[in-house]
Amino acid sequence: IGQKIAITSNKPQTTRNRIQTVYTDMERGQIVFLDTPGIHKAKNKLGEYMVNVAEHTLNEVDVILWLVEPSNFIGAGEQHIIEQLKKVKTPVILIINKVDTVDREEIAKAIDTYRKLYHFDEIIPVSALRGVNTEDIIPSILKYLPYGPMFYDEDTVTDQPQRQIAAEIIREKALYLLQDEIPHGIAVEIMSMKKRPDQNMVDVQALIYCEKDSHKGIIIGKHGSMLKKIGTYARQDMERLLGSPIFLQIWVKVKKDWR
Repeated sequence: IGQKIAITSNKPQTTRNRIQTVYTDMERGQIVFLDTPGIHKAKNKLGEYMVNVAEHTLNEVDVILWLVEPSNFIGAGEQHIIEQLKKVKTPVILIINKVDTVDREEIAKAIDTYRKLYHFDEIIPVSALRGVNTEDIIPSILKYLPYGPMFYDEDTVTDQPQRQIAAEIIREKALYLLQDEIPHGIAVEIMSMKKRPDQNMVDVQALIYCEKDSHKGIIIGKHGSMLKKIGTYARQDMERLLGSPIFLQIWVKVKKDWR
């Protein structure tokens, strides 16, 4: 899409909702991307909801892109996804990302490993970071899309409200900065987002929910240092999103068992 809509992190279950983005090329066509939560073994109500969203989407789309890393190791998670893919008739394109991190031999081994497990319609090795082979993805997707009218006008980029993207940006920074067990136990709510009437400045007030008092202390940090860091990183991305300076205030609140 060319801009930041969905957050990323190296921790599993980062995506919680189905995020829709729209790619429009007036010559070739329009693609509606649905970025779903990862399919995993759910441990709580939130997890069950996430898996449900992802698995239902497999039947609703014209083509599935399964994004993996260049590894020969097929764990229980990957096996579970393969079982789900076998249940649907939708074409599947395997995208092997991060090929810039391994040598060619490893990429070949990864392709071979996955090819033995499932009959993919296409396999594309890419590096999203370096832009390697990413230009091959759009033409491959378009092959499997039916002819029809455009669903969205050409200016539409996402169905995500700005508040939702802003909340996710704060959560992304927390995922990046906090210890392993805490980020899964947090949620972010934007309390208010208002443009100052006489200035090019947006006031944003946000609330981070966590599950334990001990977690609240870690999120705030010594003399508020961690919260300040989360806020600084988040503000930079929000300013790019909204195209104006942001005055961001964040509070932390304990809400046991919110998941």
